Amino acid sequence: MERKSLPRNTVIKFVPQQEAWIVERMGKFHRMLEPGLNILVPVIDRIKYVKSLKETAIEVPSQSAITQDNVTLELDGVLYYRIASYGVEDAEFAITQLAQTTMRAEIGQMTLDRTLAERAHLNANIVDAINSAADDWGIRCLRYEIRDIHPPAKVVESMHQQVSAERTKRAQILESEGARQAAINVAEGRKQATILASEADKAEQINRASGEAEAILLRARASAKGIENVAAAIGQMHGSDAVSMAVAEKYVDAFGKMAKEGTTMIVPAAANDAASMVAQVRKRSLADRV
Repeated sequence: MERKSLPRNTVIKFVPQQEAWIVERMGKFHRMLEPGLNILVPVIDRIKYVKSLKETAIEVPSQSAITQDNVTLELDGVLYYRIASYGVEDAEFAITQLAQTTMRAEIGQMTLDRTLAERAHLNANIVDAINSAADDWGIRCLRYEIRDIHPPAKVVESMHQQVSAERTKRAQILESEGARQAAINVAEGRKQATILASEADKAEQINRASGEAEAILLRARASAKGIENVAAAIGQMHGSDAVSMAVAEKYVDAFGKMAKEGTTMIVPAAANDAASMVAQVRKRSLADRV
């Protein structure tokens, strides 16, 4: 920035740190005095400008800009710069106007979503564009920060609806995935239960069949053993008499049951001759032994 009263040429001048004094000789730019001791030529050398080398921040006023997808935004920012020489009369006004036009140009090349998501990239592009344009002025833009972006109220409302719809969508997807997984788990449980039940039924049938086979085998063995014992008993002395007695008892018991179960029955002609029936059985037994 320029001082209100410029230093006078007293031949020997001490320039403060972080300041640059621009000297004209006979009305033409001659040199820039660096911080420290400097010697000037009387009369013909004149200090024209005193520039601060410190970083200067200026506020870029809010302005409207249209994005690539035709959304009007209200933006403002802060510009940080340093002046190295005197290439423009009102440096602050010039750099502010340049920043506004550059920002509008950059916004016009981006969509709303990119503008909101890539603010750092947008800031870097604006700085590069300003430095390219202001190089002849001796102004160096250090950085640019977009402070606020204000989309229209309807756009903000639509963005909120979009976010809400996206969250609802994610919630429904998660809920459906949960229901799907639950159905899979239930089906898998039923499948395992059916498999286990069929295996249990199979084992039960195998055990039952094995038990029945064992029982049949045991009964057959017992029956064979009984027949063997009866045959052995018949072959002994008086065995035929014992058989005849057993047959006679069964014969009498059978006729007794028949008489109890019905009032009419057909009997052999010699039904009352149990002795003849026993004799026939005994005769057949003797024939089998021969």
